[in-house]
Amino acid sequence: MSKIESDICPEVPQTAPADQAMPRSGIRRVLVRDLVLAAEIGVLRSERGLRQRVRINLDLAVRQEERPTEDDLRNVVCYDEIVSGVRAIVGAGHVKLVETLAERIAAMCLGDIRIISARVRVEKLDAYADVAAVGVEIERWNPAAAHVPRS
Repeated sequence: MSKIESDICPEVPQTAPADQAMPRSGIRRVLVRDLVLAAEIGVLRSERGLRQRVRINLDLAVRQEERPTEDDLRNVVCYDEIVSGVRAIVGAGHVKLVETLAERIAAMCLGDIRIISARVRVEKLDAYADVAAVGVEIERWNPAAAHVPRS
C-alpha cells in the first residue's frame, strides 16, 4: 500500500495477520445431496403398503463458532447423524404428504441448536411416468439458534 493509500484509508492494515485468514463467526453450509430412499408415502389408497422412491436434499445453515474446528467432529454438525436421522424418519411408517415428510426432517435438523435454518426438498421420483420428479421444498428457521451465546 502506498503512502497516499495509507493516508486515505488508515484503518486498512498494510498486511493481514495470519490468524485473520481463519474463519470467524459466520455461516457454514452442511449439504446432503440426492439421498434416495424407499418411502411409504402417498394419499391414494393404492399407495398404502407400497414403497416409492423419494429424493431428499438438505441445505443447512450452521452457525460457525468463533473457535476453530480443530479437525474435531464434536465441533461441527455431523452429516452422518443428519443422514441417519432422515433414514429413521423415512423408515418410521406411512406418511401421506411430501410436505409432512419435509416438515419432520426440518424439525429433526433444527433440533441441533447450531443449525440456524434448514432448506429441505422432498421429491417423489415415480409419481408420473413422464415427469422426473414432483415434490416440495421448504425452509425453516430455528428461533432458538439466534439466542444462543457464542463461545
